[in-house]
Amino acid sequence: MFQSALRTSLSLHRSTVSSSLRSQSFRRFLSQEARTKIQAAVTEYPVVLFMKGNPEQPMCGFSRGVVKILSAFDIPPEKFKTYNVLEDLELRTGIKEFSEWPTIPQLYVNGEFVGGSDIALSMFQSGELETLLEQHGVIPKASS
Repeated sequence: MFQSALRTSLSLHRSTVSSSLRSQSFRRFLSQEARTKIQAAVTEYPVVLFMKGNPEQPMCGFSRGVVKILSAFDIPPEKFKTYNVLEDLELRTGIKEFSEWPTIPQLYVNGEFVGGSDIALSMFQSGELETLLEQHGVIPKASS
């Protein structure tokens, strides 16, 4: 129940922003090979972050913010992977088309697109991100 409500809430956020920013000039046609590589990347680890820079040296404030949010959960390294989009132009443009989200960073949990820095921050503040990570076994459930 909570998960479907969360998906609905996130879908409304994404569709509102996404539809207003998307246009034919924004979209490029992602090759099937690139789409397959990105799909493999988002499902390789339970938590995947496409960012500018790396966790030790983020190259933008939004990426730094999401790294700080995620660091609050002490996610084990074997459950968390980052990709520096500044090192690969095809990835930088391709991930935007793949998710239909125009900005970096982009957070994925269990292969599902969660959102960018604004949504990650909102979910962190409301407790939804912690719940999502617990539901997918990324972090242990907090004892009540």
